[in-house]
Amino acid sequence: MKINIAIDGPSGAGKSTIADLVAEKLSYVHLDTGAMYRSVAYAVLKNGLSFDDEKSVSSLVQNDFDLKMDGKSFVLNGEDITDKIRTNEISMAASNVSKLSGVRSALVAAQRRIAANKGYILDGRDICDVVLPDAEVKVFLTASAEDRARRRLEQNKEKGIIDDYDKILEEIKRRDYQDSHRAISPLKASADATIIDSSDKSIDEVVNMILDLVYKKI
Repeated sequence: MKINIAIDGPSGAGKSTIADLVAEKLSYVHLDTGAMYRSVAYAVLKNGLSFDDEKSVSSLVQNDFDLKMDGKSFVLNGEDITDKIRTNEISMAASNVSKLSGVRSALVAAQRRIAANKGYILDGRDICDVVLPDAEVKVFLTASAEDRARRRLEQNKEKGIIDDYDKILEEIKRRDYQDSHRAISPLKASADATIIDSSDKSIDEVVNMILDLVYKKI
């Protein structure tokens, strides 16, 4: 029997990395919903739109947003944006995009359609409460801001991107504040989600904790 798994949590907590590994172990499909918002943010910036112009941004998503997702690859209107949506700038912009009700409605509807057949693991904002409220396993994955900044710095270094720890830490704290104080779907743990703090845990430990939750349901 296949079920759906929902993973929420703050930016940089390792949701996508963990979801990829859990999906691989279970032969499930991982849908990175956060990357969908990042893709919208990229499109907004590329088209020179203002994040305050909700009407124009929503129109863009509805009429000129052909996003193809193949595993870890993301192609928007024929352009490979896989690496382009992983910058700090896009991360902050994605938070602005996620405040727009028109954008959220369109993406949430798409995510629900995709996961309707079970066997999916979705990570990102509102997954537990809004997108998949009936998911059999719900996890809120978190880590200290300092630990997330360190991880981001190491990831950027591996990509050849020279960055500053204090700058990344400041951006993460600002993103946390934005996400937790927005009017629409603020960041918070679902009442029925299992909270996992990965600050002092290895990737394998977190993966195994989630697998244990899954095996109890199937």
